[in-house]
Amino acid sequence: MRPLPLAPAAATVVLALAACAGGGQDGDPATTAADGDPSAVLTAITVGVLPIVDTAPIWLGVEEGIFAEHGLDVELAVAQGGAAVVPAVVAGDYQFGFSNVTSLLLAESRGLPLRLVAPGSFTTGDTDADIAAVVTQPASGITSPADLAGRTVAVNTLGNIGESTVRKVVEDAGGDPAAVRFVELGFPDMPAAVAGGQVDAAWVNEPFLTITKDQGARVVSHTFAAVDPEMLIAAYFTSAEYAASDPGTVEAFTAAMAEASARAAEDPDAAREILGTYTEIGDDVIARMVVPRYAGEIPEDSVRLLADLALRYGLVDDAIDVSALLR
Repeated sequence: MRPLPLAPAAATVVLALAACAGGGQDGDPATTAADGDPSAVLTAITVGVLPIVDTAPIWLGVEEGIFAEHGLDVELAVAQGGAAVVPAVVAGDYQFGFSNVTSLLLAESRGLPLRLVAPGSFTTGDTDADIAAVVTQPASGITSPADLAGRTVAVNTLGNIGESTVRKVVEDAGGDPAAVRFVELGFPDMPAAVAGGQVDAAWVNEPFLTITKDQGARVVSHTFAAVDPEMLIAAYFTSAEYAASDPGTVEAFTAAMAEASARAAEDPDAAREILGTYTEIGDDVIARMVVPRYAGEIPEDSVRLLADLALRYGLVDDAIDVSALLR
């Protein structure tokens, strides 16, 4: 495994690899000899990923040689947010990227030509134990999602999946979704903000959900599972241009991700263990936190639901052409 930080120097390396890939036409990929097997050739690709729990399958798949078995030599370029990955894929710096589905839908609405190629992570579907939740202090008086109306709720990014799913659970509970006041705050800052009363509640993901609960916070709603027990939270994608020019490589990546996701689902201990290689999460939290569900198929209904929520709650002005993203 050869992770790359998202930095100018690394970008130069990535561009160099892309240049070595030549025209990138299917059937004429850039190749490198596999270590120890000069007869084997692999197609070099770079994947923009985030150092979070959701990407465990791809790290595991690279580590265990699953991608090499599918003819791919994978570089993992680490970004701190999906906002940096999408333009890198569109520009052709990376062949594939990872992002939450709502961000990809918003990109599609802005005319960026992307294609979903593999699922990334799913909700557990358990409304009592999921990877994201709205949390608050017991003394806040918030006992139901409806009570979030008129309150301040922290999300990591305004106008994205946290906001749309929180508004949905508030509306489903009989509250006014338009009355929730959202503020943007990084996940690492949320436990202290909730404990110190700087916000009334926070929509927080693992591992910070476990950390926040350790500090006395109480879950109001596991929003992903409450909105859709089959929700696809994040996915891998490529540009429409690359999907058209290199369908064989896209097919190999999709197949390798399906196998890697199945491996992570079948052996949760292996998925948790790989977290220690690319995150700074402590072993105690890794052992106790909830991890996503991993699977190999993209559920179109889930993608369409997130698009509907984006329109319903004003993340976009017009209906999103979901079929273009799923093509």
